[in-house]
Amino acid sequence: GCVTGQSAEERQRTSTQLELIFRATGYPFFIVHLEQVFCLPGAVLEATCSVPVRSEGDYKAAVNRFIESSRAASSNTTSGEDQDQDPSVLKTQCLLSQLDTQDLPSGLLPFDRQLTGVLQKLFDAVKTLTAKEDLLHTLRQHLIVHTARTHGYSKVMMGDSCSRLAVKLLSSICQGRGASLAADTGFCDLRYGDIGIVRPMRDYSSKEIAFYNRMFGVPSLFIPGLDTKTPDKASIQRLTESFVTRLQADFPSTVSTIYRTSEKLQTSGGTHSADAEPAGKCLLCMCALDTKLEEASAFHATLVSEKLSQKQITKSPAADWVPDGQCCSRIDAQNHNCGSSGGRCSSSDRTPTSTDLKSLLCYSCRLTIQDMSAAEFLPPYIMAEAERRMRRSQMEEEIAAFLLPEDDAEDREEVS
Repeated sequence: GCVTGQSAEERQRTSTQLELIFRATGYPFFIVHLEQVFCLPGAVLEATCSVPVRSEGDYKAAVNRFIESSRAASSNTTSGEDQDQDPSVLKTQCLLSQLDTQDLPSGLLPFDRQLTGVLQKLFDAVKTLTAKEDLLHTLRQHLIVHTARTHGYSKVMMGDSCSRLAVKLLSSICQGRGASLAADTGFCDLRYGDIGIVRPMRDYSSKEIAFYNRMFGVPSLFIPGLDTKTPDKASIQRLTESFVTRLQADFPSTVSTIYRTSEKLQTSGGTHSADAEPAGKCLLCMCALDTKLEEASAFHATLVSEKLSQKQITKSPAADWVPDGQCCSRIDAQNHNCGSSGGRCSSSDRTPTSTDLKSLLCYSCRLTIQDMSAAEFLPPYIMAEAERRMRRSQMEEEIAAFLLPEDDAEDREEVS
């Protein structure tokens, strides 16, 4: 709601309606605001976090409450005065009657207007709608994974349908995410290690789901997004959705054909598993880096063409040189010996720029950051993880002369 420009009252009204729908199902739920991405820890971008052990008593109590509510709904269904009503409606009415005014289990907090302003500045810094939708999906994914870890869940079920995955497959190819298609559209995504993202609705089309909701009276709520009431050419995602939808109207097997193609995709070498090194994963999407290729590659040719097409501005060497003892970071760092390594800022407290982040991102995420006017608006946990990875890379470069190559180390192990 904050990204689409909704007021606090509209967002609160939407949260209340969602709360009523979720409470009627009888399942535990958690409502989390997007502003909380600025409070996430850096461990969100690590794939080896441990899952907290859930209390067995709480789980059994939740199961018992659900069984009792189901029995109460079934008993009302068998009564003579309610025989003409829909069983699903009776169950919903029974559960709605059990609503109380206690606090939400997720600890729902009021809107933090300061964080709301920071979030709006972040998306205002993004130029294109394509980059905004991609960044929103990434931040929302991080927030969902953190919520699942906090409450001890090891699986996250997404509601992606066959139609949505078909659009996502084509739009991901257009955005340069071909290396991560298997993880983005597969049944189970293990890029976060301890949290598995599964898509149980991927075998059903959006029309089938709409018919089911209509026939069985499943309540729904429309929440406008970034692409609501936008033209077809507003973004890559919107254009791909319009193309697939119109093609599906004339050729009904379009979505199923694209979907069957995505089922045949596999990752090579297990790069998207939990065993992959954190340095070999993208800082944002947590997929394997596809930028460490040979010079004779299309990606390298793209970088060379981009570098040559940019306007070169000649500067004197002394223009970018910083004297020793003066730091170019935001804080006073007289003891960081900044400027001692070839005139570069060597402070560990300096803020990474968009140029520094490029080496930590995949090709598609590079395009997203490139569309931002300033990378400083990113959440603190992303910048902290970027600084940690850059310091680790710098440390590896300093001690590289004292380390054995991987081939020599393997030969020594075989001999021993």
